[in-house]
This record gives sequence, C-alpha cells and structure tokens, in this order.
Amino acid sequence: MYEAVHARPDGDSTVARLAATAAEYGFDGVVVRNHGDARVDDGVDFERVATEYDVDVVDGLEIQADDPSQASGHVGNFRPKTTVLLMHGGTTTLNRFAVEEERVDVLAHPMRGRGDFNHVLAKAAAENGVRVEFDLSRVLRTDGGPRVQALQDLRKLRELVTKYDAPFVVSADARSHLQLRAPRELLAVGEAVGFSREQVETGLCEWGRVAERNRERRSDEFIAPGVKRGRYEEDD
Repeated sequence: MYEAVHARPDGDSTVARLAATAAEYGFDGVVVRNHGDARVDDGVDFERVATEYDVDVVDGLEIQADDPSQASGHVGNFRPKTTVLLMHGGTTTLNRFAVEEERVDVLAHPMRGRGDFNHVLAKAAAENGVRVEFDLSRVLRTDGGPRVQALQDLRKLRELVTKYDAPFVVSADARSHLQLRAPRELLAVGEAVGFSREQVETGLCEWGRVAERNRERRSDEFIAPGVKRGRYEEDD
C-alpha cells in the first residue's frame, strides 16, 4: 500500500521524514505529489531515501491551473518528467479536463472547493483510465459541519465511481509526517464512506501500480503496451 504526500517546500516535512514515518506505519511506498510551483529540490536523492528506509519513493507532481488551456500546457511539459502525474481538481472544468486527458494519472480531490463530479465524468474516467482520488483529509482533519459535508461528498463520489467502474486511489493527502495515518485508520474512514476494506486497500495499492506501469513505459525497453524492445530491436 502507498500514500501520496506533499513534502517540503510544498509541505512541512522532508521527503526523508515522510518516508521514515510511512515505513514505520507499514506502507510499501510514498508518492511525492508536490505542486508544480513547489517542487522538491533537485538535490534530494529519492533512491537513497528509499534504500535508507526500505520504502519505495516515487516522484510525482500535482498540476495546478486556472483553466483547461493552461492545464494542457502543463501536462505537455511535466508528463515526460515525472512518474505519477496528478491534476489538481476542485472545479467542474478542471475535473472534466482531467478525466478526458489520458496522460493524466490521477484527478486529485475532485470534490474540494467548488468542484463536483457526475456520471459523465465517471464514464470518462473509466474510458481514459484516469484514477479518481478519494481524499480523506477533510474527514481526518476537520469536525462538525465540514466533516459531515466531506463524508457526504465522498459517499456521492463512491456511488458514481463504483457504478461506472472508474479506477480510483485513496489518500490522506498529508502535508507533514504528523498528518500521515496508518493504513488501518484509512480503512476505518473508508468504511464510514461506504467502501469495503478490500476496496480501500485497492485504492491505496493503486498508487504503486500506476508508478510501476509508468516506470516501465519510461524505460528504454518499452515500445508500446505489451511490447518491449528485444535483443534484436534497434532504434530508427
């Protein structure tokens, strides 16, 4: 199981501190999902951190944009440079852009802010293989009315994603090691939304599956899905 996190300077903790805590909690890996304007310093060695704490550390990036046109430019720029590419959702137009863009791996927190999600978007996510994120942060870190609203939003999202068999991921969207929660806690929150424990585990594991697939696609041996360069293949 994997968690997706914001590290310094987008969050309050270093990649190493987040990786250490994730390993302590029993995660197999973390996806570092900093926003494009707050990327992790180039001096951070993800492979060294992964080796030191025995946990996979995946380079990701969460695109923020004002409109679909700007978002499209960011996708073209960042897709070749990062393993897991997320689109910062929360408005209807950007939610729709993300699920219709197969180069995007994950539509992040679609119900945040003024965002909404409907059957049209669920169908598009299923058709294009874009994972819809179940962001549990508002349930974990708010109370009262905001928490009730967050649960209602997630239940609506679950019904649509389940009905149309759209792929999904689950995350607490932690911005520090103190906001990380062990998988058992996320499983409990998922059950409050209406998921089975198996479904929440699937959403946590999906981050790792996306990373593995994209790493393979970025390798020198990859030609097309299901096709790798063999010993007799040569570049044009």
